[in-house]
Amino acid sequence: MYSKYQNEMDNLFADNKPDVITEEVVIASGVGEVKRGTLLGKITASGKCIPCDSTAADGSEKPYSITTDTVDATAADVTSTGYMSGSFQENNVIFSGADDADTHREALRSINIYLK
Repeated sequence: MYSKYQNEMDNLFADNKPDVITEEVVIASGVGEVKRGTLLGKITASGKCIPCDSTAADGSEKPYSITTDTVDATAADVTSTGYMSGSFQENNVIFSGADDADTHREALRSINIYLK
């Protein structure tokens, strides 16, 4: 039986038995395909999520969650889930722009997301 909490072939999780918390997130229309493992930021004005980019100035520059599934938000908002806590393989988390694990490591620790 499939469980999204298993360490899948993408090796997103840093532990074999991940202890994660998920929460519903709304991914904003117009961002296109957002792959599983993408770091999301939350736009302050709308409360919707987009890929986190440290150069943004709308709230989405701050890490909020990591996507649990690949979704297509090209034409409409998509309700999905995000990992709100857990330990993840930093090389398998998807960052936007010129960002990388070191760009967000400290902020992620403050929201109980750890990169290994």
